[in-house]
Amino acid sequence: MLATIRAELVSHNRLIDTVQTVKALLSAIEQRLDEPTTKGLAHAVSATIRAGDLGPGDRLPPIRTVAAELGLSPTTVSAAWALLRRSGTVATDGRRGTTILDTRGRTEPGTTRYRQALDHRGIALDLSTGVPDPALLPDLRAALRAVTAAAPTGSYLDDPLLPELADILRSDWPVRDAQLTVVDGAMDALDLVARSLLGFGDRVVVEDPGFPPLLDLLESLGVEVVGVPVDDEGLELDGLRATLARGIRAVFVQPRAQNPTGVTMSRRRAKSIADLLAGTDCLVVEDDSAYGLSQSPLVSVGRWLPERTVHIRSFSKAYGPDLRLAALGAPAEVHRAISLRRQLGQGWSSRLLQQVLVSLLTREPSRRAVAKASQTYAARRAQFVRRLREHGVGVGGVEGLNVWVPVVDETAAVVRLASLGVGVAAGSPFRVARSTDPVGGHVRVTVGAVPKDRAAELADLVAAAARPLGSSRLAR
Repeated sequence: MLATIRAELVSHNRLIDTVQTVKALLSAIEQRLDEPTTKGLAHAVSATIRAGDLGPGDRLPPIRTVAAELGLSPTTVSAAWALLRRSGTVATDGRRGTTILDTRGRTEPGTTRYRQALDHRGIALDLSTGVPDPALLPDLRAALRAVTAAAPTGSYLDDPLLPELADILRSDWPVRDAQLTVVDGAMDALDLVARSLLGFGDRVVVEDPGFPPLLDLLESLGVEVVGVPVDDEGLELDGLRATLARGIRAVFVQPRAQNPTGVTMSRRRAKSIADLLAGTDCLVVEDDSAYGLSQSPLVSVGRWLPERTVHIRSFSKAYGPDLRLAALGAPAEVHRAISLRRQLGQGWSSRLLQQVLVSLLTREPSRRAVAKASQTYAARRAQFVRRLREHGVGVGGVEGLNVWVPVVDETAAVVRLASLGVGVAAGSPFRVARSTDPVGGHVRVTVGAVPKDRAAELADLVAAAARPLGSSRLAR
């Protein structure tokens, strides 16, 4: 009898301890719950993990308990648990509940937005891709012949950055005293920055609309993405200012020919962004994918904020996507973190390809070819935009391969153009929150791929799809 009473007391005390533990845990989560949404709850849990109140092996309370205590719907809690599971933060095992995993584990990254933006199979003229015109790329044959005459690079111990390429980069690098390296394209650079410097639940600012692969990358890492609109001068200041109070880890921008809008950041805007961030520890990550093709001088936030600016220079659009090369410059501490992460993988980018790039950057024929491509793309865009405006369809931006066209009905516009053999990218994958487009939607048209003799004809088709008969004029 006494043994039974003791057992019941032990069981009762354990129950009290469990209840108190659950209440303490829910209180810790509630303190970090900024908004009563799926993402808000997921980020509150991740913040609780980072604070040490939850660790690997700990179990989250049942969905109904969390919902009742935090005033949320069970559907919201279930969706938050699913989001945490996809990010590799928790594992769900039926009646055993939901358990915290080692947060260093990650699931396979998704490319949902990127796939959706480029899914135009069977289209006769595909203007959805955002890629350069192959006919406007410089001839690689002379550059490849130069490689065969170069000294061999057969050591694992050579400098990751070819000295002659380093000299070329330093001659006009926009950020003072940046540590330079070469990586396998702009997305490799963005991936290295994100994985080296960001953790689950960190908040970052991106342009809205922005680049779908970057959005896919950040979301796959469990980063909270905050979209800030883009105006004629770049990232809007009011939107950026409003985000800073929430604690922003990084700001990602495209300084020239922003994809998809074609906006190029002004000097005034770059300085204003630097001024806003001067009192924070926020990083600025610049992706200059228009290098070589932009007719605007580069303006970098790093001129005023060099100690916290990462600048990426892509050579793919001007010199050839298959080169898979981009330069990255960063403050010493950031450069070291990226270099250490690279050592876990390929270590360096091919020095043979770097030799090809040196030849392309220094030989006069390839320099002339890139200059001609820049002029051709500018003429194609100007002709296309001018014709759209004649139809009452206003678009923004000043340069680049793409035009961001407002439409009354996004899906209808894409389908109508596809029926005519023209592929364009739906705008929704470019939006951070897909339901926030201020008009009926947008489509992105890669005008860099439009033959000059068809620019007016294709602009007529796009305008008709954007503004159905009888609708009002469309401004961007």
